[in-house]
Amino acid sequence: MNPKVSIVVVVDVIGALSDGTLRNGNLCMIDDGEQSTGQGTPELCTVVQPGQVVTWSALAVDLQTPVEIKSITFLDPNAEARDAEAGDAEDGDAAHAPERTEGAAGTGNAGARSERNGPGPERNGHAPGRHNPELEVWSGVVPHLAPGVAHQYRLEVQMYEGEHSTLHIASPALMCQ
Repeated sequence: MNPKVSIVVVVDVIGALSDGTLRNGNLCMIDDGEQSTGQGTPELCTVVQPGQVVTWSALAVDLQTPVEIKSITFLDPNAEARDAEAGDAEDGDAAHAPERTEGAAGTGNAGARSERNGPGPERNGHAPGRHNPELEVWSGVVPHLAPGVAHQYRLEVQMYEGEHSTLHIASPALMCQ
């Protein structure tokens, strides 16, 4: 078992903002897991083991467009799967919610819990005040979960700023073997 699984969220920001949805080909998710299903779709089901570290990072199709993961919330496994696209704002408890960290892009190294880049010392080689979403990684350790059950999560992404710049889906999942 690999001690870490990486999930990459690729967003067509222009398409997502134009359509008002992460569906319609505006989002694809891929991981480096060996038995995952739904690769390249919003329905990615990543197969994991308890104790394994899962990391999420976001990339825009247009690399000059800002996109970042705003939150990841695991849905209540006892409730019916809720489609967040339908506007359900109350998705259940954030049990074992991952936290945002910063690390070197592409290395998977994560530091301490992060704040948005702001005043202070230089971070990761970038000047203070410069926001670098490509360096932000969300990570969490897989708890003991019921095997064979897909644990869906709500993935919220932020693109630019403004009233309609945050979109979410509730179709990806983690599943223990």
